[in-house]
Amino acid sequence: MVDPLSQVFAALADPIRRDMVARLAGADATVGELAQPYAVSMQAVSKHLKVLEAAGLVSRSREAQRRPVHLEPDVLDLATTWIDRYRREAEERYRRLDAVLAQMNAEMNDAEMNEPGTTDPGTHRTGGDPP
Repeated sequence: MVDPLSQVFAALADPIRRDMVARLAGADATVGELAQPYAVSMQAVSKHLKVLEAAGLVSRSREAQRRPVHLEPDVLDLATTWIDRYRREAEERYRRLDAVLAQMNAEMNDAEMNEPGTTDPGTHRTGGDPP
């Protein structure tokens, strides 16, 4: 059995399926409406929808003669939560790295200011031969 998060990411790995999800975020659509912009068969569109359904990303209902496809946004929260967790961890690592680099830069600047023969922070030159 595949875990739900893996199913969501696998379903979203295909650009046509990602586009379908994006379009369904705006409004429900029939299979025919979803198929219009793609140069693929209705059978291929149906297969894409079955993958999205298996991942829980979409559902189909019956409204008279229509069978609209509906986006299930709660399932996207599963992926969003996972991504946010690792994004926060990565941001924290970068903050720590920034702090270390800032400290190293400050230490290097301090060391340069204390070297003999370096330019005084003022306007006078110290040590060494005149320019």
